[in-house]
Amino acid sequence: MMTRGDSSWFDEAAGPLVRPYAVTGGRTRSGRTEFDMISLVVAARTETDRRTLDPEHLTILSLCRQPISVAELAAQLDLPMGVVKVLLGDLLDRGDILARAPAPVARLPELNVLQAVLDGISRL
Repeated sequence: MMTRGDSSWFDEAAGPLVRPYAVTGGRTRSGRTEFDMISLVVAARTETDRRTLDPEHLTILSLCRQPISVAELAAQLDLPMGVVKVLLGDLLDRGDILARAPAPVARLPELNVLQAVLDGISRL
């Protein structure tokens, strides 16, 4: 049995420590592929059955009242990105959040188009 005096399980400033794999039940990957660092997530509904969710899930839902990126969630939760993706996968499977993949990067203009713009500006 771990005691309060066991320094590997308690930090005076942070309180009891929980290893990331304990937060996800030992899972290291989500079965979902929707999540990229810059994917946006938002709560899908205002009410959910809070009794069936872990504290981390509830915190994510409170942060997702407005659209927020996966990277921002990880930073605010102070959890590794992989852990956050697993937790988001749980919430997405339950229908508690919506996720939007990042918009694809637009193709860069051709060099001759950029040169024409530069020439036009220099003529002004």
